Amino acid sequence: MSQQQETRSETADEFVVDTEDCAEREAAHVARGTAHPVTVVGNPVLHRECKDVTEFDDGLARLIDDMFASQRAAEGVGLAANQIGVDLKVFVYDCPDDDGVRHVGVVCNPVLDELPADRRVLDDSNEGCLSVPTAYAPLARPDYAVVRGQDAEGKPIAVRGSGYFARCLQHETDHLYGYLYIDRLSKRERKDALQQMAEGTPRYETVPND
Repeated sequence: MSQQQETRSETADEFVVDTEDCAEREAAHVARGTAHPVTVVGNPVLHRECKDVTEFDDGLARLIDDMFASQRAAEGVGLAANQIGVDLKVFVYDCPDDDGVRHVGVVCNPVLDELPADRRVLDDSNEGCLSVPTAYAPLARPDYAVVRGQDAEGKPIAVRGSGYFARCLQHETDHLYGYLYIDRLSKRERKDALQQMAEGTPRYETVPND
């Protein structure tokens, strides 16, 4: 786990190294963790801001292991805690960037940097979500992102990503503030995405909304 949060700066002036020993680190989390079913749109925990992580203890470490196991079971590239029903600001990721470089890590209490205008190049690729299974829709997001937060031990970190990985960082941060990607779509696009979900069959276990 310590490699996962490797950084040389207590103030997060330098970016975390999340591209080394990815397979080994992810596999270790999965081996310790237990996969949980994924909450889907309509579950209240997905539609409100999560609580800040304030205790960086063994309980948080177990949650992170479970999140990696759940992400693996669902074949996802990112997972927020509320997607397995936990009301805390933490997400994990195992995501490639557009150059095919794999990134694996965890961020607690994430906050996205506001990009200057000259860095806001929009990418309108398709986006999907484990909490809106089988549905996809194009969504314009900046193709570069920086998220700042804390690692599993509470140390400050910063993570940067481009392309698909940038989309992942933005998507997962959104989750922890109560937003799904479909909340950023037009009413017509949102309706279409929900229709896709209604007609599809998830490939992983989900929590039914009673």
